Amino acid sequence: MPVLPWRMLARDALLLVLTGLVWRVDAALRGEPGVLPALVAVAAGALAAIAVYLGHEWGHLLAARAAGSRVHYPERVTSTFLFFFDVGANDRRQFLAMSLGGFGASAIALPLLFASVPAGALSGWVAMGLAAAGLVATLVTELPPFFRVLRGAPLPRGFVYRDGARQGV
Repeated sequence: MPVLPWRMLARDALLLVLTGLVWRVDAALRGEPGVLPALVAVAAGALAAIAVYLGHEWGHLLAARAAGSRVHYPERVTSTFLFFFDVGANDRRQFLAMSLGGFGASAIALPLLFASVPAGALSGWVAMGLAAAGLVATLVTELPPFFRVLRGAPLPRGFVYRDGARQGV
């Protein structure tokens, strides 16, 4: 049975709480010598980048649902993706709306991240580096299909684009 979206929301809310807690520990340990402060800093930075990724994915989902798209939720709460876009049931307009939702969420989340992390701290460098890598991955993997569909190509197939009722991860 697919995971209901509220379970994914609860999972991600828990990750955000954990991120905040690790950032507080990082702030308390910042400047201290040893391996533990470095490990906490790396964890804090990584969790912040994951939060940006989750914001991007929720932007896709909220825009897809707002456009009336049919989506399928993963069977496991541990899935990397929040949903699968049904290319058999949705049209070009819905695909473009879903895509723009993720882009818009990133356009909000990335500047907020860059403005809020301590630039001189290891945690800040890790957060900004991983978020920048995520931005590059988005540019490489999501923009080309978006522009192809915008110019009239058929909706993409495979990966997170599923045809019909095929579900799961």
